[in-house]
Amino acid sequence: MFTGIIEETGIVKKIERSAKSARLTVEARKTLSGIKKGESISVNGVCLTAVKFSAAGAKRRWFSADISRETLGRTLLGALKPGDRVNLERAARMNERIGGHLVSGHVDGVGLIRKIEPVEASREIYLALPLPLMRYCVEKGSIGVDGISLTINRLDRKGVYLMIIPHTLEVTTLGKKKVHDRANVEVDLIGKYIERLFPGR
Repeated sequence: MFTGIIEETGIVKKIERSAKSARLTVEARKTLSGIKKGESISVNGVCLTAVKFSAAGAKRRWFSADISRETLGRTLLGALKPGDRVNLERAARMNERIGGHLVSGHVDGVGLIRKIEPVEASREIYLALPLPLMRYCVEKGSIGVDGISLTINRLDRKGVYLMIIPHTLEVTTLGKKKVHDRANVEVDLIGKYIERLFPGR
């Protein structure tokens, strides 16, 4: 479980592909402090398991994680290439403040940026979503975009409007996003459970 508060951006070192899976290696620093094999790290909103990593004293720190066929098909991780920046977050500790919202790291789909408008030092992004995901979006509700906890300012039938403050633009990959770029999306976990518990209501 994560909070959607990005700790740092890492750099893709390499991605090794096979017929049905891939192994991703990412250079990072803050995210790897005290890491142990098998720990979860959110990479652009996707929960991955660190299976290999550099020694603690290494000059250039990195970790590797395996990506399944399901994850390659549902997310944008398979499109990454060396040099790309990715949003990173370690798993949350439940005895600390949760600054964002509960994020599982299980991506529901991919959104498409249709519009970016400057609003003073901030930017408003209009993100078009797959129609089945719109039912889980509510005004002033939460959404995960490439692992970043964001608030839905307003919405229409096809997408959501997100106000991105200067701090988020600076410390995440959203500051580099352009119109027609895509992003991993995770809708509100609680809404999905409520729908499952009370079908047809």
